[in-house]
Amino acid sequence: MPLLECRGLTRSFGGLVAVDNVNMAIEAGEIRAVIGPNGAGKSTLFNIITGVLPVSDGQTVFAGEMITGLPVYRVVQKGIARTFQLTHLFPDLTAHENVRIAAQAQHADRWRPLAGGHVLAASRKVADEALEQMRLSRFSGVKAGMLSHGDQRLLEIGMAIAQKPRLLMLDEPTQGLSIEETDRAVQILRDMLAKGDLTVILVEHDMEVVFKLADKITVLHRGRVIADGLPDEVKANDEVQSAYLGGLE
Repeated sequence: MPLLECRGLTRSFGGLVAVDNVNMAIEAGEIRAVIGPNGAGKSTLFNIITGVLPVSDGQTVFAGEMITGLPVYRVVQKGIARTFQLTHLFPDLTAHENVRIAAQAQHADRWRPLAGGHVLAASRKVADEALEQMRLSRFSGVKAGMLSHGDQRLLEIGMAIAQKPRLLMLDEPTQGLSIEETDRAVQILRDMLAKGDLTVILVEHDMEVVFKLADKITVLHRGRVIADGLPDEVKANDEVQSAYLGGLE
């Protein structure tokens, strides 16, 4: 059984159909890239999967359970964490505090009155581990707003993995990064994902990043899936070349 199933997901904004009858199945441990031109519906698809936007039609099933219509916090509690196109951080808090808050929000005992010290200690440990994974430990005490753009993007991923998700959704994690920052981010992500215990959906415009990271690729065009398969199969697809990849060459 797939970890995540999208069944006929559709989202309309008035007369505009941004996501049009999308079917997609993600296996546990898979790294799936979702690509397509600007306006193809990629971020809208992320938003309806995670409950940020309601669906117009269709269903989302996660780990065998229907999550369609759940509020964002319930989707997170089910085991889905995400990043955003625009970095979402607490700029006046340190890198460690940002990640610790994310970890603390997911702790099972966070609402128990007498568990404060235990929850804080456990969350700090998770934050330390996440910062180490993102190779940001040296910036632990630095305010997030003072970090470089590349490090801020990595910090947001650290906040997501601190929630111990089963599914991690990355919305353009290398957006705005220099070539050097992108190479560094890709290597960090490859090292993190090499363990194989995390399922990932990745929206990314940089095709070099996609082909380095993804096991399978889903291509959206005008809200519809026009291709779905292994990287070499998608790369050779005539419709994909016409709609997207050919425009980059």
